Amino acid sequence: MPSAKLGELEVSRIGLGAMGMSHGYTGAGSDDAESIRTIHRAIDLGVTLIDTAEIYGPYTNEELVGRALAGRRDQVVLATKFGLVAHDGRGPWTIDSSPANIRTAVEGSLKRLGTDHVDLYYQHRVDPNTPIEDTMGLLADLVREGKILHIGLSEAWIDTVRRAHAVHPVSALQSEYSLWTRDQEEMLPVLRELGIGLVAYSPLGHGFLTGSLRTQADLDALDDSDFRKNNPRFTGENFQRNLRLADQVKVIADQAGATPAQVALAWLLTRGDDIVPIPGTKRVSRVEENTAADAVELTTEQIAVLDALPAAEGGHHDDASMQMIER
Repeated sequence: MPSAKLGELEVSRIGLGAMGMSHGYTGAGSDDAESIRTIHRAIDLGVTLIDTAEIYGPYTNEELVGRALAGRRDQVVLATKFGLVAHDGRGPWTIDSSPANIRTAVEGSLKRLGTDHVDLYYQHRVDPNTPIEDTMGLLADLVREGKILHIGLSEAWIDTVRRAHAVHPVSALQSEYSLWTRDQEEMLPVLRELGIGLVAYSPLGHGFLTGSLRTQADLDALDDSDFRKNNPRFTGENFQRNLRLADQVKVIADQAGATPAQVALAWLLTRGDDIVPIPGTKRVSRVEENTAADAVELTTEQIAVLDALPAAEGGHHDDASMQMIER
């Protein structure tokens, strides 16, 4: 698989998001053996960027990834995240990027992942109570100590990215970017000015763009723990309106002789060689489908049609999650 650059960090053109193997989606945590086979198959296909976080589970996803990478650690660029677990007793889903909390977080992640360093360590969400300069100062210390090699931010906006990068080079910003979440196009010029890559999570619109969810019955069949049940884009009239986006992707897929998932990923790959999508899956068949998107060639006309798709109806997260996103 061709490579891409996130700052000075070289990774595969398409990565693998591991979250859904343990967290957030229907069936998460139900078949760790298949999830491990999926990670192994991704590596065999040339995927090097493997993405996890301490909050996924919490903790269980890092443990799963650690088991999967036993004996293969040197074949991957391993990324994880801190900042959504407060280790002072307040617990998960509490934003804390204070230096003391990061120290505790990184040691836990290293242990669970079975490694002595993280290749790319992200602040999961910006902490409004800790100056980004303090957070980056501690991360710079961890780089000097060899515990992390590169620094990333997630869902940070322009001012924070600039301030962070002034303290220590930021290699990557990880934010949601797909055919139905386009706000990162305002951020891209800033990232390119600073030499920061963009890692696109949920590049398939939480599965919506694949066409796998078409009816209310499909939504009702999801586990109660599946966050899509409360996602504004999957509910009520928004769901019906957004089906038109999925229909347009399917039209292009039929023209290109590809699947809708491959078209959604291939479109992202046309946006620049500094953009790396990390589609998530827990199945071998899906990782094979997703990685094959690199071979899909869209015509100029097809790209223009996709570029012109209307914005999705509804916020891309629920209200509580949107409050954690800088805009």
